Amino acid sequence: MGKIIAIVNQKGGVGKTTTSINLAAAFSMMKRRVLLIDLDPQGNATVGSGIDKSHFKFSTREVLLNEITLTEAVIKTQGKYDLLPTHHELIVAEVQLMQANQREKRLKKILSTTHQHYDYILIDCPPSLNILTVNALVAANSVLIPVQCEYYALEGLKGLLNTIEQIQTTINPELHIEGLLRTMYDGRNRLALDVSQQLLDHFKKRVYRTVIPRNVRLAEAPSHGLSIVQYDGKSQGAIAYLTLAGEMLRRVDEALLTD
Repeated sequence: MGKIIAIVNQKGGVGKTTTSINLAAAFSMMKRRVLLIDLDPQGNATVGSGIDKSHFKFSTREVLLNEITLTEAVIKTQGKYDLLPTHHELIVAEVQLMQANQREKRLKKILSTTHQHYDYILIDCPPSLNILTVNALVAANSVLIPVQCEYYALEGLKGLLNTIEQIQTTINPELHIEGLLRTMYDGRNRLALDVSQQLLDHFKKRVYRTVIPRNVRLAEAPSHGLSIVQYDGKSQGAIAYLTLAGEMLRRVDEALLTD
């Protein structure tokens, strides 16, 4: 049975899509079956996976509106993971969902018949707490939160954590925080060190030991439609995401041993 992880942060520019793409590719390299769902109307995870927005017939929009099945829309990427692509027309689905019955459970119902085909389903969410993000949180088993180590990092987390708590108490009691990931990290920066320590103080073991560094090759990879492990597998960014995938798999193994 596949694990569904929503990758969420209401603040933009924190490495959410970068994490979605590269974690999907890293898990695939480790022989895991992975589906990446692009739930952001900007479609950056689609483009960053090497898929031209004009070269696919179906998208997240049609799936959410029950016009086609998920299987019909999924495409294979160069990174060897499956992708449910999207483009700006997903905004249409967002508007129509607002009028639908049980609108917050639409994605959960769609994935209920598919998640057994994958080891991991990663959902790249929009940088806002809208109906699309709520759908992801209702469908997910857990939440991975990328956090840039900057001044407003902890402040921005409050709203997201409140939303997660509301989802837990009302619709999805099994939802939990998978982990907090420090991104675009520069250990020479005093502020980054301070914010990193605050995250560790507040969230303790929920913070991944792996940190994602600021890395030029990591920033270049999406423009080539490649994950960092394809673009430059020896770069610091590639090593970091492979290490993160390994850490996440170890956490799963440790949890099974304690059950």
